[in-house]
Amino acid sequence: MEKELNEEVLLPTDTFASEIDAGLSANPKAISSRYFYDAEGDRLFQKIMQLDEYYLSRAEYAIFKEHKELLLQYFADQRTAFHLMEFGAGDGWKTKVLLRHFIEQHAKFDYRPIDISGNVLQELESSLKTELPSLQVQGMEGEYFEVLNQMQKTDGQRKVVLFLGSNIGNFRQHQAISFLSSLRASLNQGDMVLIGFDMKKDPHVIRNAYDDASGVTRDFNMNLLKRLNIELGANFDLTKFKHYQSYDPQSGECRSYLISLAEQEVTMQAIGVSYYFKKWEPIHVEISRKFDFETINELAASSGFGVVKNLQDTDEYFTDSLWVAT
Repeated sequence: MEKELNEEVLLPTDTFASEIDAGLSANPKAISSRYFYDAEGDRLFQKIMQLDEYYLSRAEYAIFKEHKELLLQYFADQRTAFHLMEFGAGDGWKTKVLLRHFIEQHAKFDYRPIDISGNVLQELESSLKTELPSLQVQGMEGEYFEVLNQMQKTDGQRKVVLFLGSNIGNFRQHQAISFLSSLRASLNQGDMVLIGFDMKKDPHVIRNAYDDASGVTRDFNMNLLKRLNIELGANFDLTKFKHYQSYDPQSGECRSYLISLAEQEVTMQAIGVSYYFKKWEPIHVEISRKFDFETINELAASSGFGVVKNLQDTDEYFTDSLWVAT
């Protein structure tokens, strides 16, 4: 899971139910990882980020600590004002490293976190008001590209978009190119993006990050079934499913599944539909791709960006790649 955000996904119940129905009716079965994040999912993910095995958060935090001045030099571009925008900012733990430094250096910028959850934005704005009272903050509720398209009509200042935590890893290659091309279409030439990429490394390090010894990731994934029981009236018996994690070092794909331990039928009262599971049948719930520099360069070139700088932690586990819209 790459969601370095504390973002509760709030969708109309009919949309939620219809997407779950489509996923469980498919062959093979699959549910989008976006549905991990109810209140309990958020709590468990915060716990995951504190695990020794889960290196992603610490690696990106270290990059920001080490390179905050260099990033300001690129963002400000001869000290011109800029809008710092962040997709799914969550609690802002890592971003606050940059915000605090930029304020100390008297940079001319404002911070515009974008999220579909107004509640998450309110919590972030409240914490920033206390911790960084001089920061200009304008939370922007809505879908990412909808908000960016509205921003094209603003004052013409440079936009710098943060897409952190290797959330890009939740997309397959063609999906990532489509997403990034849409991002480019919402930006002006010279605007910048900073994208977090989890890099290919020792497969055991990656597996352990997604299948920790204390079982927090297992509980996080299984909470998806609890959410379906609570919100959609499903009757999943959690003792009849188990969490399974795999990693393919060739493709760089880390995959999460919930495996049915018995032949069984599950009913969802919200839509009056039942789903049959064979013994050992999986529900695919997440893909977390890992990257190399060749793939990063290909993504940038295919979506209308040029790579400006790649910044890594000392272990070379993680890369924040700075791109410019060409």
